Amino acid sequence: MSVAGSARGSLRFFLWGLLWGLAACQTSPPPGPAKPPAAEAAAAPIPTGAHEYKVLAQESLLEILVYRGGAMAKLGHNHVIASHDLAGSVFVAKDPLATSFDIRVPVNQLTVDEPALRAAAGADFPGAVPQNARDGTRVNLLSAALLDGANHPDIRLRATGFKAAGEGYEAAIEVTLKGETHLLHVPVSVARDGATLTARGEFPLKQSELGLKPFSVAMGTLLVLDDMRVRFTIVAR
Repeated sequence: MSVAGSARGSLRFFLWGLLWGLAACQTSPPPGPAKPPAAEAAAAPIPTGAHEYKVLAQESLLEILVYRGGAMAKLGHNHVIASHDLAGSVFVAKDPLATSFDIRVPVNQLTVDEPALRAAAGADFPGAVPQNARDGTRVNLLSAALLDGANHPDIRLRATGFKAAGEGYEAAIEVTLKGETHLLHVPVSVARDGATLTARGEFPLKQSELGLKPFSVAMGTLLVLDDMRVRFTIVAR
């Protein structure tokens, strides 16, 4: 490597470290008194005569694709946030439109930038992210300013209704995050193979739709965009 190239690399590392330090200061406030736990949401109604399918965590996957922005975006990374720990039940009725589900996403088990998931996510997610950057992103993700994993260890997903949409369905889903519930309309395709049910979908989502404020440092020159993309495969048996 040339002396000029080495200097540019050192400067880039210094700037990234400086911005990351600012980020840590912004999103990791001193611990305050513990918040009381949020009231438990009522269980989703089970359709009459429905068959229960248990979600298989080891075969299911939720991915959230998060994108960088700002004038200094090249100092950051796009991120793949993932859950391999979905838990809950799907209740399948004779009428598919009466189907419901109640699924939990354990916040503190979320992963950041697994190399295999980045490789499969496409050209916007090139190369592996250094472990220290992955760890720092995860700390910010679980901080009180974002998901607040210490006080809200689960995100809850409950289906409140389905309607036919093309060759699949559109599901109305209540997302309960940090004690607040938000309604999303999500495309879903469903396949059944014997006793196994597989639901898949992909859709755009804004952080602000979930009551979250996109992460930003250095007066907005390095930030996380409001727009995300969500992909899921849920296998139940």
